[in-house]
Amino acid sequence: MKSGSRSCRDCDKREDPCPLCDEAKEVLKPYNNRFILQEVDITLPENAAWYERYKFDIPVLHLNGQFLMMHRVNISKLEKQLLKLEQQGAGG
Repeated sequence: MKSGSRSCRDCDKREDPCPLCDEAKEVLKPYNNRFILQEVDITLPENAAWYERYKFDIPVLHLNGQFLMMHRVNISKLEKQLLKLEQQGAGG
């Protein structure tokens, strides 16, 4: 399986759960069998580096440790990158 991570914080610390992140998770549901989604709460002290980097840009998606997109899920970009990773994994 391909691994992925998503950085998420609750919006302006007033809304929990974060509606932007919830929307992204819904869009990603059909792809759950193609990667492992790891949510990161960037408001936790141990995630301060993520907070400084992405505090105004949630949600953020990284795929295999590489930045992929922010703000909204771009399905065509996601599909293209997943296909590329799957082909590399198959030796092609």
